[in-house]
Amino acid sequence: MIAALLLAAAAPSAVDAERAFARDAQSMGMWSAFRKYADKDAVMFSPQAVWARDFLKDRKDPPKAITWQPAQSYVSCDGRTAVNTGPWFTPDGKLAGYFTTVWQRTGTTWRFEYDGGGPNKIAPPAGPPKVTRASCSRRAPGAPIIPPPPLTGKQARTTPEDNGRGQSADKTLGWDWKVGAKGDRHFRVYQWNGKRYKLVLNNLVPAS
Repeated sequence: MIAALLLAAAAPSAVDAERAFARDAQSMGMWSAFRKYADKDAVMFSPQAVWARDFLKDRKDPPKAITWQPAQSYVSCDGRTAVNTGPWFTPDGKLAGYFTTVWQRTGTTWRFEYDGGGPNKIAPPAGPPKVTRASCSRRAPGAPIIPPPPLTGKQARTTPEDNGRGQSADKTLGWDWKVGAKGDRHFRVYQWNGKRYKLVLNNLVPAS
């Protein structure tokens, strides 16, 4: 138990991981950084769901990478799962929209499970990112989300019925997503507050 607590204390936060990801996009190339931080089963959107490993394979880095910065971070009670969101900018520095990243930590290493976002412009944070941690007051009674069903072992489907869900190991943070027939996407995040699951993020991404 003591060793686990010491490991958790020494581990970087999901905000640290997001910032490192953004820095690496500048230094090593955008898609190279995505390959570095993507989990083997990470999902991206083009606009339907695709496995990140397939989308990123052999993709050449653009001359200049986009930039982004976390404004909010929703973290599970155990600190091993987080959802970050914030503004992203074009290579010439213009505010372009927002990103959303789901992160999972194994040991001290973070990898993203979901990467998405939308064109809705939000102001950059004036100060440090706002970090909201799930309550640890008592064990969550069950999975935070019922529908839609989780992804299977098959490839992410590229049909109008694309959907998926996930949750932290301690069940205090959960999310789901659904892609419509025209490429519009709905992404939700629920966080345990000690009494119930609160909807803390509700992204409606229009079709591109």
